[in-house]
Amino acid sequence: MIHKIVLGVLVGAGIGVLLAPEKGKVTRDKLKKEGKHVKDQITQDFKEVKEDVSKAAQSGKAKFKEEAKDFASKASHKTEKAITFLEKQLAILKEKNRTLQHTS
Repeated sequence: MIHKIVLGVLVGAGIGVLLAPEKGKVTRDKLKKEGKHVKDQITQDFKEVKEDVSKAAQSGKAKFKEEAKDFASKASHKTEKAITFLEKQLAILKEKNRTLQHTS
């Protein structure tokens, strides 16, 4: 995108120099002014892109944290269910063991 802007400015400046009926100093001053304008515009464009990327990264970071929190919560619930199941199975085994001990 920026390459196209720069290329457009350079082509326009070149055509302007070729077709300019003004003195060389006036043309050079105009080119300097236009070059500064292009530089300022590119700097501003880069600044905006940097801000957009930063905002996207922060948004992604917040979303990741929220999803990680949700995952941890779901994992905790699943773990609790697994522990409850194992405790029930252990209670059944203890009862069977107790029964075997009384019959021996």
